[in-house]
Amino acid sequence: MFTTPFLDLPPLRAAQGTVRLPGSKSISNRVLLLAGLSEGTTVVHDLLDSDDTRVMLDALRALGCGVEARGADWHITGLAGQLPVKSANLFLGNAGTAMRPLTAALAVLAATQQGTFELKGIPRMHERPIGDLIDALRQLGCPIDYLGNDGYPPLRLNAGTGPLDTSAPIRVRGDVSSQFLTALLLGLPLVSAHGPVTIAVDGELTSKPYIEITLNLLARFGIAVQRDGWQQFTIPQGSRYRSPGSIHVEGDASSASYFVALGAIAAFDGRAIRIEGVGDDSIQGDIRFVDAARAMGAQVSSGPGWLEVRRGAWPLKAIDLDCNHIPDAAMTLAVMALFATGTTRLTNIASWRVKETDRIAAMAIELRKLGATVVEGPDFIEIAAPARWDRAAIHTYDDHRVAMCFSLATFNPLAHPAGEVPVRILDPRCVGKTFPDYFETLFTVVEARTTDVPVLAIDGPTASGKGTLASAVAIALGYHFLDSGALYRATALAAMAAGVADTDEAGLAAAAAGLKLKFSGQQIWLGDTEVSDDLRQEHVGAMASRVSVFPAVREALRALQLSHRRLPGLVADGRDMGTVIFPGADLKVFVTASAAVRAERRYKQLISKGIPANIDSLRADLEARDLRDQSRTVAPLKPAEDAKLFDNSELSVDQCVARVLEWWNARQAF
Repeated sequence: MFTTPFLDLPPLRAAQGTVRLPGSKSISNRVLLLAGLSEGTTVVHDLLDSDDTRVMLDALRALGCGVEARGADWHITGLAGQLPVKSANLFLGNAGTAMRPLTAALAVLAATQQGTFELKGIPRMHERPIGDLIDALRQLGCPIDYLGNDGYPPLRLNAGTGPLDTSAPIRVRGDVSSQFLTALLLGLPLVSAHGPVTIAVDGELTSKPYIEITLNLLARFGIAVQRDGWQQFTIPQGSRYRSPGSIHVEGDASSASYFVALGAIAAFDGRAIRIEGVGDDSIQGDIRFVDAARAMGAQVSSGPGWLEVRRGAWPLKAIDLDCNHIPDAAMTLAVMALFATGTTRLTNIASWRVKETDRIAAMAIELRKLGATVVEGPDFIEIAAPARWDRAAIHTYDDHRVAMCFSLATFNPLAHPAGEVPVRILDPRCVGKTFPDYFETLFTVVEARTTDVPVLAIDGPTASGKGTLASAVAIALGYHFLDSGALYRATALAAMAAGVADTDEAGLAAAAAGLKLKFSGQQIWLGDTEVSDDLRQEHVGAMASRVSVFPAVREALRALQLSHRRLPGLVADGRDMGTVIFPGADLKVFVTASAAVRAERRYKQLISKGIPANIDSLRADLEARDLRDQSRTVAPLKPAEDAKLFDNSELSVDQCVARVLEWWNARQAF
């Protein structure tokens, strides 16, 4: 998962391939809670690994459930409706699918079994309304305190003074969030021992498909809810949770929407996007996003557990759609509207305003940044495509769906009129809520023009700290990292192992061409051997400097170096990255330090690894390499004409990184 503060995405031009979706968030957290309340042990297959499920798992552990990961499966041993732990403070992040259902279940258990629980989350969770659910639980007699603002978390759920009253229907508003009704449906079977429990919905129920998911899963765990349309739901007397033994979590249909849209926009000329993990047998309402995508022009075929999408009509066609049935996935339609002819109108989306952020306001603001014309109302949004695309830094509001939606705006070169602009996604880490590897997955199926993939070239002499700097900058940007010096050192190491002399240009070039080199984090592998420390040996570095003067060696390694230019971008360090290998790099930096400082750095590095060294001989060797590198006829060591120069003799790594990122941001000009 990307951990960078922002992610710069270049213009993208096509898409094809297969993606496997993570498990559904809505199903995952419902299943976890149901398993935690049930008799017996439930084996959960394909559970979503995300921020939301992690807080639910932590909560179940704190409540005394058995929680064990065995490979990819989770074994949850439930409480059988009894509290072994009578008091706990639970932190639930920004997970509405944890906060609302746990509130209902623990409120009735605390009231009837003399428990006390505090539930809190991040600041945004404390802005998400929960008052309608609390009002419904108080009708039963559950004593609940607000610990902050009335109507919002954090909460304290208290022990009761008598039996709960289930004689009259429990009334709850249905027009704010379907999670309130879901929470009651999940919690109230726990108090059905002496009679049926009825829930009456006031007003029009929003997001009905999510209630269908809840009812479907309740049935799997032994609760057969009777219902009268969407207005009344009755839990039979004596209902109790029983584990189904094992249960599979299907792929997330809301997450599928981004790849359905991707296919509709960019899978053309025989290309297709295949989506595995969710299909036409899905129990999730958001699978109906497929119908909306078809209405906009997508060609979609499907089967059990899979979808396949191609571009159909192009440009896409604007639609006017009541989105009550697909509230989360409908956000993707707002970005698809950037590629459509006409004005797209999405209505009945008032629930957007009480999600991870006010999504109507957020989408309107960010769409306008790109150049779209947007009209927003209390429960609708209208979008017309840009007349001219603007590069934009998309604020994501700590909302995973905002980040994923706007990644599709990078296909602006395909729009009418076409754009050629990059898009910056601020705080890409927020996708961890439901799809931690979203961007990595996206990059496996999209195509960019090679020259559009950004490159930062960082050159400098031996031991100038360029490798440490480049690696840190790559981490900060979420880009790939190329240590070109490692390629020459690996060539030297391979040549020495094969007995090739450092004067045998043809033999050295053959060794370079045959390198089987792999980078894995901080490790470097040559074939099946981990050679990270070997490559840092002084005699290997000295030979690398000698063999690098040969044109045949440099040409043999050229293609390998160029192949590292992959989405989303590359930071390359070496001696000729900005002058020879990537002369068109977006930013070129040439870093140096005095020979004395470089010798001291190299000395400390070697000693820390247990490698004996002499600082005077190290300095002499560095000065000899500098002379050799600067005087060679092929790609001599020198700054590119447009390189940024700085001496880092007195600077820390963090200071160097900050300077490079400052130059990078100035070049991007979002």
